[in-house]
Amino acid sequence: MKHHIIVKWNDKVEDKAALIPDIKELFDKTLTIEGIHKVELIPNVIERPNRYDLMIAITMEESALTTYDDSVYHKDWKAQYGSLIETKCIFDSEN
Repeated sequence: MKHHIIVKWNDKVEDKAALIPDIKELFDKTLTIEGIHKVELIPNVIERPNRYDLMIAITMEESALTTYDDSVYHKDWKAQYGSLIETKCIFDSEN
């Protein structure tokens, strides 16, 4: 399955692109979780008020979702970036 995290940053974020390397480094660590196979960070290329800013797509076995949710990496994501998120959408799909 693919687990998508779709994020719109709030006004505290002045340079959205500057966040990408550290977020990628954080999410690359999730590849150590059994059942997680691939992580992609896909930044939005059109700047409009009705657009989200970043999509994180994690290819994983469905059974890995609970382990991911309970992981230190997921907790770090929330702790480090939660206050910068205006809104987010979580969407799970088949590959």
